[in-house]
Amino acid sequence: MNHEFDVIVIGGGHAGTEAAWAAASVLGPDGRVALVTMDPARIGTMSCNPAIGGLGKGQIVREIDALGGMMGLVADATGILFKVLNASRGAAVRGPRCQNDKYAYAAEVQRLLAGRPRISVIAGTVDRLLRDASGSMRGVLVPAGGGVVRPESNTEQASDAGMARPLYPTTPQAADRFEEPTELRSRAVVLTTGTFMRALMHTGDQQVPGGRAGEGTAFGISGMLAELGFELGRLKTGTPPRLRRGSIRWEELEPQHGDETPRPFSDLTDRTRFPKLPQVECRVTATTAEAHELIRANLERAPMYSGAIDAESGPRYCPSIEDKVVRFADRHAHHVFLEPESLHTDEIYCNGISTSLPEDVQSFLVHSMPGCGDAEILRWGYAVEYDMVRPHQLDATGMTRLVHGLFLAGQINGTSGYEEAGGQGLVAGLNAARLVRALPLVTLGRDQAYIGVMMDDLVTRTPREPYRMFTSRAEHRLLLRADNADERLTPWAREHGLVDDHRWAAWTARHAELERLRALFEHKTTGVPTLADLARRQETSVPELSRLAEERGAVETETPLVERVATELQYAGYIVRQRAEVRRQERNESTRIPIDLQPAVIQGLRNEARDALSRYRPATLGQAARVEGITPADLTLIALAIRRHTRAADTV
Repeated sequence: MNHEFDVIVIGGGHAGTEAAWAAASVLGPDGRVALVTMDPARIGTMSCNPAIGGLGKGQIVREIDALGGMMGLVADATGILFKVLNASRGAAVRGPRCQNDKYAYAAEVQRLLAGRPRISVIAGTVDRLLRDASGSMRGVLVPAGGGVVRPESNTEQASDAGMARPLYPTTPQAADRFEEPTELRSRAVVLTTGTFMRALMHTGDQQVPGGRAGEGTAFGISGMLAELGFELGRLKTGTPPRLRRGSIRWEELEPQHGDETPRPFSDLTDRTRFPKLPQVECRVTATTAEAHELIRANLERAPMYSGAIDAESGPRYCPSIEDKVVRFADRHAHHVFLEPESLHTDEIYCNGISTSLPEDVQSFLVHSMPGCGDAEILRWGYAVEYDMVRPHQLDATGMTRLVHGLFLAGQINGTSGYEEAGGQGLVAGLNAARLVRALPLVTLGRDQAYIGVMMDDLVTRTPREPYRMFTSRAEHRLLLRADNADERLTPWAREHGLVDDHRWAAWTARHAELERLRALFEHKTTGVPTLADLARRQETSVPELSRLAEERGAVETETPLVERVATELQYAGYIVRQRAEVRRQERNESTRIPIDLQPAVIQGLRNEARDALSRYRPATLGQAARVEGITPADLTLIALAIRRHTRAADTV
């Protein structure tokens, strides 16, 4: 068996699968990618909320799709409720979202991976990261008992009905087993351990090792990273209880519907067969004042809140019910969204009450909610604490600064969410493949993509809580809309090997149609307002513009494209100003900070700024401006030091 690979990806979650997919795309038909995971049957698992997208997050999914990734395609194939959030507000803050059949989602991810023979799935853990004499990556060590999953062992593929059948059987016969510890060799390794590094789950005073219910933990990787000199942190997150739908008085609760005309995430999804799965409804219930009182009386029994968990902070923007009750003491109720997890099971996800409370308190909490008096609890909520790597030790390519060839992506970097993980995985996989092909590593700018905003945020700040994307994090959000991700990123992705011929042909045709529409909107006819004039009037609806466009252009066109052109016209003034601001910032963004420029020699620089430069090692003057601890005055001194350093280097 050949154990030589171009890229090795560790972890089969959303970061790992996007990393493997991107690396395989860039490497081409002769490339070899290894995807190492503890349980191949759990590849692509939606471990928490069975949903993709949302505010800020939906834009990332659209960007992953525009960059040739998997997530949008999988979400479209397995979505059971599609809805655009903030649909009544401006285009910059709208967020596409969908509920998914979580079993069909994992099966679809596995089906897509199985269709790429250059990706080898390896069942097992990683005992050690291996380096060569120069300190660069040379591979990983997998203990005896693991093995390469044979493609021919895959069971039947996921059907359009979303049947949940694992594609990689976990029986010993499913793999070419390693009889002894085996070295997998590669100069590029992408580590995507999720919440599994030294993970511990809590429900009340019960503690179980593991990063996800029913699964184990990865103890050795934290020690390896610490030995290599990485600074580690510890974070925590929580999950809510799951209920049996048949035990809920479902029809008594307020329904939450999807959009009447759902829109797919992926530009490759066949709109004539979308959505593929039957659409469902969610229901809304709420916590009660009585439950809040009981929670307050039992806070010392909730490790997520009491301090019993050895972690810095939990997710501020997805807080536990314990946190909500304390932080919003004047609130007597909090909404709880009851979300079906599958078309083929009775499981209901309780969105809004993640918790680490003991079972007796969780029971009272659930049964006090309207409609849930007789609800059967299928799984108790729990908290998980886990190790992470402080992301200032990376650069925006995803590669670590300490070990050449080692890339990190996903929750190991202190982020939360499937979408954030997928975006990081794509960037890491792209650059891992470029590294082994001896190509320059690349980054996305803050003006190019939400993924660029996220990568820049991670390397210029130290997360004290799990990082979550919001539209408010992007200063150029009017340029980074969900509807224009393809125009922003598909040509860039094609240039860097991420986009295949099929996607490129679809983009080329769509771009040509957009250009025809733009010309049609500006076309002047005597005595008749142009479509551009009509689009600038807020009272003109998109369906009306679509009808007029078809009448004047004598061609059929897609409503989303008409809406995109109308949005460009309505916000033209703001867009011009944002692009001008981007141009003003480009000088700083293109000014590289020499690697050998030592902060200690910069005259007049404050000690706090010196420490920040040493810790974060910003690559450009623009990035330095965003580093915590550096003021505008510091930036002036750094710019002067760069000029002096450059002049001195030129005279040598």
